[in-house]
Amino acid sequence: MFMKKDTEADDMRRAESEAVASIIDKSMVITGEISFQGKTKIDGAITGNIRGEHLIVSPGGRITGDVKVASFSCFGSLRGNVEAGIVVARKECAIHGKIIAGSLTVEPGAVLDGEIKAALNKDVAPSEQMDAVVTPMPEESARMGGEES
Repeated sequence: MFMKKDTEADDMRRAESEAVASIIDKSMVITGEISFQGKTKIDGAITGNIRGEHLIVSPGGRITGDVKVASFSCFGSLRGNVEAGIVVARKECAIHGKIIAGSLTVEPGAVLDGEIKAALNKDVAPSEQMDAVVTPMPEESARMGGEES
């Protein structure tokens, strides 16, 4: 039980410790497909689909398009779908679209608007995983002001 969480945490630590290979500066606006290896940081605006390894979207960064990467750490905004082994929605980020992730971490203050598919088995690609429905437990629903069913 604890092994899976530790492995995911180790994977995220490795991705975060890797040096940034490419930076899309805040003054840059790019339209088109982007493919990369290593770690890329987006401070500017991208309109187009992105494929690669480790992607960071800074607080001022904006993506309109689909993202398919090994790890995705979002501080900025994304309007599109995400498929990644590890997704971290940081405080004040906004993701509008479908999220398919092997591991999903959502910090307080992050906005997620769309469908979420959770990974049940790390050996299976996220797109092949079952849907996960997140609903509050009856006592949580009542505490949150909702009705029990």
